[in-house]
Order: sequence, then structure tokens, then C-alpha cells
Amino acid sequence: MEDQVSDEEQKMRTRVKQFVEEELNPISLQVETSGEIPPVIVEKMRKLGFFGLSIPKQYGGLGLSTLSEIMVYEELTQTNACFRSRIGTSNSIGSMGILFDGTEDQKHYYLPKIASGQWTAAFALTEPDAGSDASSIKAKAVLDGDHWVLDGTKLFITNGDCANVFTTIAVTDEDKRARGGFTAFIIENDFPGFSVELPDNKMGLKGSHTNELVFRNCVVPKENVIGGMAMVGQGFKTAMRVLDKGRLTMGACALGASQKLLDLSVEHVQQMIQSGKAKSDLQAVQFVLADMATDIYAGRQMLYHAARLRDTGNNVTHKASMVKLFCTEMAGRIADKAMDIFEDEGYLKESQIEMFLRDVRLYRIFEGTSEIQRMVISRNLLRE
Repeated sequence: MEDQVSDEEQKMRTRVKQFVEEELNPISLQVETSGEIPPVIVEKMRKLGFFGLSIPKQYGGLGLSTLSEIMVYEELTQTNACFRSRIGTSNSIGSMGILFDGTEDQKHYYLPKIASGQWTAAFALTEPDAGSDASSIKAKAVLDGDHWVLDGTKLFITNGDCANVFTTIAVTDEDKRARGGFTAFIIENDFPGFSVELPDNKMGLKGSHTNELVFRNCVVPKENVIGGMAMVGQGFKTAMRVLDKGRLTMGACALGASQKLLDLSVEHVQQMIQSGKAKSDLQAVQFVLADMATDIYAGRQMLYHAARLRDTGNNVTHKASMVKLFCTEMAGRIADKAMDIFEDEGYLKESQIEMFLRDVRLYRIFEGTSEIQRMVISRNLLRE
């Protein structure tokens, strides 16, 4: 699949790689400690167009293909994962609902602001009783004249405290629920009745904040139903389309982290050999490196193939779940192996291994757990 990458896509990848090496890697541990990405870095990402990777050029974005975009994420996640998270949510699940199903007025109003980085977009689906099972959401919206009134709570919303606009899924018909009773809304952060709680205290991704969102009699104009009033009840379909792409993104993130862990591990073993350790004594470790590299090769082919299929208009729901399952589980295995290779050193923050070990664990939860992916895959197999 890598043979099919165009020169333009390779040039984009090279520019991102250079930015990671020169700007992001040097402050990776600093961001992990402070829990904040420096504003100057966010501004540089804006100028490079990172906030509009997937948004078409007609709306002010770069209009990258799915393959090009995931290659960018693959490079960005070879450092602290929070940098990718800061822009990825806007490019993927935060804005894709508007791009896929929004009216032209909605697209022309919101997408240029998101693409420029002037606004950040987020995706509000998860609730206290609805994590991987999105069909269990309880947040409810009721039509009242020329507006909707939204009540409920959303949890673990990435970029919650820095987002200006939220693609939000709520119940509008309790009887139909996921089968025509969910609706997607565009919520702006200054709408009456909307508030954001303090950031969650997480195990990893310290520089990427997640927050609880609270809707108390939140007033939402009718015009802010994604796709207009004709799309009332179609929110579950919008959410699932958004998640298809998000699962490929998670595969790319897991792949990038895995590649970085392999590179660090190879460098560490080379140093052991140079210090006088006999290769024969390191045979078991060398076999571990071989297994890591083989997994990464397989994961990259899966990911690139699914991205190409999506770019040519194919439905990739089935394959996106397989990519997400394989790559995120792979990243967990590789992080464990890297910790074994580094031994005591791997447990120190300056090695970066412990940071990656914590961060990749979240990839198995983001955009649907591994168990949910297995459900999607098996359901499609049995349907076929």
C-alpha cells in the first residue's frame, strides 16, 4: 500500500515529520508535566493548516484525502499524543457531522472557522450511562416554538474546555430512539444553559483535556439541527458515519505510537550491543523486535488499504472496525514489549516509554472499545 502513496502525500508527511522533530518532540515531556500545550505551538499548527486537514478547500481547509490525513496523524503521534488530539478532534469527529450532513449554510458558516483554527470543534456523544453503547444516551431535546430545549450531561468530551462548537447527539423521540429518534445538533459554547466543568484528572494525555458538558434548559435554535429540520431523527446515522472515520484515525494514532516505540527499542538494543553486550545474549530481545516490526507492517497495510477504499467511495464500516481493533490492540502489546526491553529505564519519564504505555491504553477505548469493534465485525460477518 505504501507504493501507492503519491509524491504530494509524501511531501506532506515529510513536512509534518520535520515539525514533530523540531517543534513537538523537544517539549513533549514539558507538556506532559504542565498539562498544557503552549499557545505558540497551537498558533504554529494553525498556520500550517493542521486544523483544516480534512475540510474541503471550498470551506477553507486543505482537503486532504483520508490516506493523507491518517499519514499526518501517524507522524504526529510519534510524540506526545496530546498534540494530535488538539487538532484531530476538530478534523474528525468534531466537524465531520457538519461536513457529511449539514446544510450549505451550516457548512459555509462553521467549517471555515474550524478549518482556520479560529474555532475548535468537539463531539458530544458519551454520557454517564452511555459509553460504548451509544444507543443508550439520555440527553433529551424538546422542540419549543422556534427553538429546541436540550437537557442532559455528556462525559469525557475531548477539547471540551477549548472548543467553540460541539456536534451533540440527543434524544428527540423516546419511542424511536436510535431507530429515528436521535438528532444531531450544533451547539455553540455561549448558548444559554450550556456549561463546561473542570478537566478530568486522567492517567494519560495530560495535555489534552476532557470535560463534562452540562445542558440545563439549553436553548438551541431550530437552524442548528445538523441538516435542518428535515434531518430530525437522523442523528444516530450521522454519529455512526462520523465514527467510521474516527476509527481509522485511532488506527493511525496507534500505528504512529507503535512505530515510535519500535524505533526507541531498536536504538536501545543497538546501544546495548555497542556497549559490549553479545548479540547471542540478546537473541530473545531481537525476536521481540522482529515481532513488533511484523505487527506494524501488517497494521499499516490494513490502515492504508481501508483509507484508500474510503477515498474511492466505498463503505468501510466493517474494515474500519477491524483496523481500529487490530492497531489499538497491537499498540498495547508493543508498549508492553518496549517496557520489557527498557526494563528499569522504561519506568522513568525521560525514556518516554511510560508515557506511551499510558497513552496507548486509551486508544482501545476511544471511538468504541475493542469489544464494540468485535461486535461490529461479527455482526457484519453474520449479515453477509
